[in-house]
Amino acid sequence: MYYYTLVNTFIKKNKNSCYNDVGDNMYINNKILIGKNENESYILPSMANRHGIITGASGSGKTITLKVMAESFSEAGVPVFLADVKGDLAGMCMPGEANEKINERLNELKIDNFEFKDFPTHYFDVYGKMGHPIRTTVENIGARLLARMLNLTEVQEGVLAIIFKIAEDNDWELIDLKDLKTILQYVGDNRNEYTTTYGNISSQSIGAIQRNLLMLVEEGGDYFFGEPAFNIKDFIKYDAQSGRGYINVLDAQELFNHPNLYAIFLLWLLSTLFSELEEVGDVDKPKIVFFFDEAHLLFEDMPDYLVKNITQIVKLIRSKGIGLYFISQSPKDIPDEISTQLGNRIQHALRAYTPAEQKVIQAASMSFRTNPNFKTDEAIMSLGTGEALVSFQNEDGEPTIVERVTILPPQSKMGTISDTTRMMVLEKSLLKNKYDTLVESESAFEKINEVKKVEEEELAQELKKKEEEKLAKEKAKATPKKKTSKMDKALNSAATAIGRNIGNSIFKSLFK
Repeated sequence: MYYYTLVNTFIKKNKNSCYNDVGDNMYINNKILIGKNENESYILPSMANRHGIITGASGSGKTITLKVMAESFSEAGVPVFLADVKGDLAGMCMPGEANEKINERLNELKIDNFEFKDFPTHYFDVYGKMGHPIRTTVENIGARLLARMLNLTEVQEGVLAIIFKIAEDNDWELIDLKDLKTILQYVGDNRNEYTTTYGNISSQSIGAIQRNLLMLVEEGGDYFFGEPAFNIKDFIKYDAQSGRGYINVLDAQELFNHPNLYAIFLLWLLSTLFSELEEVGDVDKPKIVFFFDEAHLLFEDMPDYLVKNITQIVKLIRSKGIGLYFISQSPKDIPDEISTQLGNRIQHALRAYTPAEQKVIQAASMSFRTNPNFKTDEAIMSLGTGEALVSFQNEDGEPTIVERVTILPPQSKMGTISDTTRMMVLEKSLLKNKYDTLVESESAFEKINEVKKVEEEELAQELKKKEEEKLAKEKAKATPKKKTSKMDKALNSAATAIGRNIGNSIFKSLFK
């Protein structure tokens, strides 16, 4: 009751604070305005699925740029997904407010029709605390990604693949981590029965997987696995009144404290997008744009086979109408094979105090088409906060000459929001009640326990039978035998002798 009272009170006091349909400033003539100098720099929506990269040192303005781009795509009718690792992107659902810095920037850019506005927003949280939970099942994430999540060796990954195969062959659904723990224990206890069919299953590998699984549970990984599993297409939603794309904000503040889990979550998103969305070919604008913040975590210590897989996804996913944008401090955080696929580039300031840092700046400057009006490497080191070097793809898919621009200010609220505001947005959510309640289905945990119960009953019956047979033998041994008297023995002996003589006489008479 308190929850609904709080929400209703907030709505009455803030009738015009969420999802107002006001004019746009950043989506102009089917172009997305990002920054200005003497000229204006736009992203063409038809080229937005050629992917992009935002890089720069801490405090150089990457977050503002990400926010401005997300708002612009939303205005263009393109849904957006972004991970909020600091909690300062949550204010998308509320209009921004003027301040001295914003006014200075607007004056510098000579923008006199700027409007603050809110944007249609959905909130998500793997842990289910700050938004709708996002879950998947163990079998959906697969043995390979799970092996990386658990930091397994190649041999241990092979054993995990066997575990998945055993589950598939026995119709034991792997939904959550307790399913996985149960089948690991069961197969470990009966590994000799499975080795002939599936290959070697060592107790050491089973033990290592169990230990690493325990560490994942302690990180909160069990929140990520369960039902209802998230439908990736639920990110592609539009506001019914304005037609603007929803901005899907993943609250990743807690998730970011577990970098391995955060990286696997992003990998799962990429692979799921690629496998589940349909081919659409060339499109006027993307179906959805994904921003991967702190992207260095995604590629850090990534095995070569995964780098190849992700490179292939980045190359092919644009035909499904998906735009991918990676945000990190250094361009070198992104593997070269992937970086070459990123056609829209925004470079904020970098500093060079060491030869290694100078090499990074040189590499960053060489990724742009030269502008004869300035030296790119010197410009990178002299950029102020909110300034950036930008190059976007033109109508022919060619990178434009690098420009030095000032990024527009965001139109929505900067920073975090109150719990009351968040609750109000969740209350109005299109996904309300769809994912919030965890569902417990019959899966490997229940089925294996049922198998174990039957086996235990059969074992009990067998033990009972053996015990009964043992008791019968002991009883037979314990039964006293009847004693034979001397007279009985004499009579028995005489009877035996008489019988023998009679038998011999008969035998002889037969052959006379």
